[in-house]
Amino acid sequence: MVGVSDETPDSPEPAAEPAGPQAAAATAPPPRKRLTLLLSVAAVVWVLDVITKIAAVHYLTPGQPVSIIGDTVTWTLVRNSGAAFSMATGYTWVLTLVATGVVVGIIWMGRRLVSPWWALGLGMILGGALGNLVDRFFRSPGPLRGHVVDFLSIGWWPVFNVADPAVVGGAILLVVLSLFGFDFDAPARRKAEPDPEPQT
Repeated sequence: MVGVSDETPDSPEPAAEPAGPQAAAATAPPPRKRLTLLLSVAAVVWVLDVITKIAAVHYLTPGQPVSIIGDTVTWTLVRNSGAAFSMATGYTWVLTLVATGVVVGIIWMGRRLVSPWWALGLGMILGGALGNLVDRFFRSPGPLRGHVVDFLSIGWWPVFNVADPAVVGGAILLVVLSLFGFDFDAPARRKAEPDPEPQT
């Protein structure tokens, strides 16, 4: 009579955990959370920009600077038809279309975001772009040609608003992240070092 063995078959071993950048991507927070961070940062920048512009239009008079620190830092109300820091004046409708494309592109990228730093940088750019787009669409002389409200003057620097440094600061942050190998849809883009060959 054949005896039945008491030994049970070995249970399958658990699959090995992914290592390297793949493991970091697997454990990264869901993109939805990063999109929420992006939109939150954009909302803060946009609200600050809108409120400060309304206050500037209400309390300041064009051509009459108000001193903050002598003549170096002043409140100076200016209507700007150009880009950030009064650049590219005369191309208002082109700048409006470009800014609209930037907003659409950032929202599209936001669906795949993993890096919180990219979410911060893109949120700053999105908030600033939306702030100036509101002026482009709703201020005189008309839609797509509206002049942006600028109100802060520092030394020789062109007059600017809250949206301008937010856009520039966000762009600088994204450049730094790219230089250090961080991508918007992965925690890091560093290449894994090849395994050393065994010595014989």
